[in-house]
Amino acid sequence: MKFPTPQTLENIAVLIGSDYVGEASFPVFGMNEIHVVQSGDIVFVDHPKYYDKALQSPATVILINKEVECPIGKALLISEDPFRDFNKLTHYFKPFQSSNDSISESAQIGEGTIIQPNVFVGNNVKIGRDCLIHSNVCIYDNTVIGNNVTIHAGTVLGSDAFYYKNRPEKFDKLLSGGNVVIEDNVDLGALCTIDKGVTASTTIGEGSKLDNQVQVGHDTIIGKRCLIASQVGIAGCVIIEDFVTIWGQVGITSGIKIGEKAVISAQSGVSKSLPGHKSYFGTPADEFRKKYKELAAIRLIPDIIEKLDKMP
Repeated sequence: MKFPTPQTLENIAVLIGSDYVGEASFPVFGMNEIHVVQSGDIVFVDHPKYYDKALQSPATVILINKEVECPIGKALLISEDPFRDFNKLTHYFKPFQSSNDSISESAQIGEGTIIQPNVFVGNNVKIGRDCLIHSNVCIYDNTVIGNNVTIHAGTVLGSDAFYYKNRPEKFDKLLSGGNVVIEDNVDLGALCTIDKGVTASTTIGEGSKLDNQVQVGHDTIIGKRCLIASQVGIAGCVIIEDFVTIWGQVGITSGIKIGEKAVISAQSGVSKSLPGHKSYFGTPADEFRKKYKELAAIRLIPDIIEKLDKMP
C-alpha cells in the first residue's frame, strides 16, 4: 500500500507516537506485509523469532518492539505494540468511507457492462467493458475488475482479511487496506467470497473460472486460466500458478505455492507447497501414485495382523 504522498520518518513517528532511529527526513513511501514489502515501505514485526527476517527484508523502515542495531540504509520505528501502530497507519491512510448510494458516484463502469438490480458498487471501484454483474453482488471499495467478467448472484469482493492477533483479553483484528483485482475474462460463480489484501491485492488472473461457493483468502494470487470447483477454501497469502485445476471441497492452508498445471482432486487437504505438472489427492495431499500405494499398504494391515496372530 503506497501513501498518497511521500512521508518522512518523523511524520510517521508523530502519527503513531513512537521513537525512531534514523534521520528525521528519511523518506517513507508506503507500508506492506513482509511477503509483499518493497523498498521505501514500512514492515512491522513484534516477535524476536522474526526480527532478522524483517530487518533483512526489502523494507527500509522496520516498525519493531525493541531497539536493535539498525541495518545500513534503513530506519527503525520503536513501538510498544507494532501490531496496534500498524493498524493506526492503515486507519489514517486508508480510512473507511461510508456509501449512501447503491453505485458510488466515484465508481468507473465501462461501456457495455450490465449491472443487475440490488448490486452494491463501492467507492473508487473500477469495472471494465462488457461485464455482467448479477443481482446481490457486493463489490467493496477500490476493487478493480477487468473486461468481459461475469459475476453471479451473492458474490462478495473485498471483504476483510481473516487476520487476528490473539491477546489475553480478546482477538485483535488487523485492519485491511488492500483491495481485490479481477483480471479480464474471469467468471465467478454464485456466493463466492474474495477477501481484500491486508496491504496489497488479492488477485484472480486472466481467464480463470471459479465455481459457486469458493472462498479466497487475503493476498492470495491465482494465476491465469485456473479452474476451481465448488466449495474450495483457499487461505491467505497462497500463490496458485497458471493453469491449475482444483476440484470440489479442497482446503488449502496459508502461505504456500501450487505449481503450474497441478491438478488437485476433490476433498483433498493441502498443507504444504506442491510442485507443478503433477496430480494430487488425499489429506495431506500427495502425488496420486504415492497415495495409492499408501492406501494399498493400509488395506493389507488386517491380513498381516491376522497372520501374525496365527504364528506360533
